[in-house]
Amino acid sequence: MNLSFIDISIVLSYLVLTLFIGFWLSKRASKDLQAYFLGGNSIKWYFLGLSNASGMFDISGTMWTVTIVFVYGLKSAWIPWLWPVWNQIFVMVFLAIWMRRSNTMTGAQWITFRFGDGRGGRLSHIIVVLFAVVSVVGFIAYFVEGIGKFATTFFTWDLSTTLFGLYLTSEQVYALIIIGITTLYTMKGGMYSVVSTEVLQFLIMTVACISVGIIAYNKVTPEQLSAVIPDGWTDFWPEWKLDLDWSKIFPELNDKIGADGYEMFGMLLMMMILKGIFASLAGPVPSYDMQRILSTRTPAEAAKMSGLTSLVLFIPRYLMIGGFAVLGLVYLKPELMKMGADIDFEMVLPLAIRQFVPVGIKGLMLAGLLAAFMGTFAAFINAAPAYLVNDLYKKYLNPGASNKILVRYSYLSSLLLVIIGLVFGLFASSLNSLTLWITSSLYGGYAAANVLKWIWWRFNGMGYFYGMLGGLVASVIVPPLVRMFAPGAIDIYMYPIVLLISMGASVLGTLFSKQEDMEILKNFYKQTKPWGFWKPVKEAVMKEDPTFLPNEDFKRDMFNVLVGVSWQMSMVVLPLFFLSGAYDKAWISLGVLMGTSVLLKFFWYDHIKNIK
Repeated sequence: MNLSFIDISIVLSYLVLTLFIGFWLSKRASKDLQAYFLGGNSIKWYFLGLSNASGMFDISGTMWTVTIVFVYGLKSAWIPWLWPVWNQIFVMVFLAIWMRRSNTMTGAQWITFRFGDGRGGRLSHIIVVLFAVVSVVGFIAYFVEGIGKFATTFFTWDLSTTLFGLYLTSEQVYALIIIGITTLYTMKGGMYSVVSTEVLQFLIMTVACISVGIIAYNKVTPEQLSAVIPDGWTDFWPEWKLDLDWSKIFPELNDKIGADGYEMFGMLLMMMILKGIFASLAGPVPSYDMQRILSTRTPAEAAKMSGLTSLVLFIPRYLMIGGFAVLGLVYLKPELMKMGADIDFEMVLPLAIRQFVPVGIKGLMLAGLLAAFMGTFAAFINAAPAYLVNDLYKKYLNPGASNKILVRYSYLSSLLLVIIGLVFGLFASSLNSLTLWITSSLYGGYAAANVLKWIWWRFNGMGYFYGMLGGLVASVIVPPLVRMFAPGAIDIYMYPIVLLISMGASVLGTLFSKQEDMEILKNFYKQTKPWGFWKPVKEAVMKEDPTFLPNEDFKRDMFNVLVGVSWQMSMVVLPLFFLSGAYDKAWISLGVLMGTSVLLKFFWYDHIKNIK
């Protein structure tokens, strides 16, 4: 792609500005660990919300989402439930409040707050640190490949070179440059730098997203779109068996649908809901989302921050995603067909940028997509060093370390993790695949133990450790065993097996070990105030303090979750309906958005405003 001087200047100006912000904020961040990793709990909740939204706006995910809208049409809005995308609603409604009440710095430190510092608590603490560190290394390796491909798509300079006797392709050199800049400003400025640059990045991305939506609306008419899509492409509601036949328009897309394994759409949706409920109740994994929650000033602000993330993220993002998808369908089929048998549908996004985005906006778009990568990457490398420094070095090796030493070690641990991730991503593709496999396995085994930690008083540190370990082992062993008997089975269908094994390990590990000390349980329950199966602990707390008010909000929280999922879904489909010409459905979506917003105002926002 030949970029104009204006576009290149916009991208370079953005990179210089992010470095300036990181160094400018370095003095505030180096005060102590609380300032470095949590911004001293002084950052406004709305800045954290914008930052969190920016961190969820990654390049690879955006390219993938453009592809599924291109292929599956409006039903693609359900496919991100694989994560699930609505876990943020559970966090917004009640989990952010529970988590922020802990007053801890990391997810591993929270484990000590919940289970104490005995054998079970320490084993659980260590496995959470392991989870966090391995996850970050895996994601860094993943980002190395993604950002390199992105950069070489748009920047045509040949930067291939030899470094320390190793030949590096242009793709790898671009990755090193961008990751180096991101690491430098994140290391210097800590959470202050991450949030400040991500707010800037979010503003850039929002302008870019709206611009793409306007371009698509002006260039694609409903008649043009209907001529290049099969029957059912604009249907939103799921059906048991996917009924999209591309054979007369774009036969290769039928092959992709078969390869994705999404034909039995109703069964897929049921599995996504099952996984989604447990994954959402488990709460945020020990990563950037959790760090934002712990960085807020109060529990109420933690909830508002999480709600703002959904409010500002989905409409702009899906304006861009829908815009690129409809532009690709109407105009890019010849370009894609030139690829022959090896069509890469993820090229829809870069091809559309090259063909349709004008000078100036193109530079802004590239800066925005670069910002999306840098924001997500920065969030990960800010979160993980806290586990190494605070949860390993300070806790086990040097409890009396000064703030200066701890911040210095935070710099070093950030650098170390990035270097390890780069080694995996650049020079050992098989190890990179293994790292991502382990990361996926860790995520697969995360849900059961992390649901029980909130809702069951008897659940202890040993149960947590064995539940996480059982889930990890099951996630590694179950998929290859299932594929021996059912070749082509996708991971989501194996989730119930992994969940049952992890749940069994959690319960057995708990029942065959002694309960946690009642004082630890009372302290956790009184400070966090969760609902669930806490009767013995609740009675003990109320015996000591008859004025204590237990959490009776389960029914209201579940109502707010259902309303919140509908609210979020309306923001996903509204831009898609609008850009595909389904204006009647767009008006209905807007009505749902307004109605659910009113319900959340009265039943959620008014309730959490004064929560402490």
